[in-house]
Amino acid sequence: MKKDQRQGVVYSTNPDFTYQTSGEAEATTLPPQQQQLRVQLDKKQRGGKQVTLITGFVGREEDLQTLGKLLKTKCGVGGSAKDGEIVVQGDFRAKVLEVLLKEGYKAKQIGG
Repeated sequence: MKKDQRQGVVYSTNPDFTYQTSGEAEATTLPPQQQQLRVQLDKKQRGGKQVTLITGFVGREEDLQTLGKLLKTKCGVGGSAKDGEIVVQGDFRAKVLEVLLKEGYKAKQIGG
């Protein structure tokens, strides 16, 4: 067993002792109608390049990846989806907002 899975127990004299691992419960994905997504244009820390940033997604990482792939495909550009954020390269705020609303998500544009 790996050290980080022992949860502070180094040794036990109990012959019937077993490590109790508490697997983290993965967040369940909210239905699209309950998601509060925000679409904005971002240029910070990106070398002056513009990206469309979608934040506020609540759910599993796989579902975030799926939504990110859908948005990148519809816009025909690259990007990434991680840490609850989807980044689409370029200024596609209007198109991303249209796709999200068509898919049933509650989304709104923030910022200029």
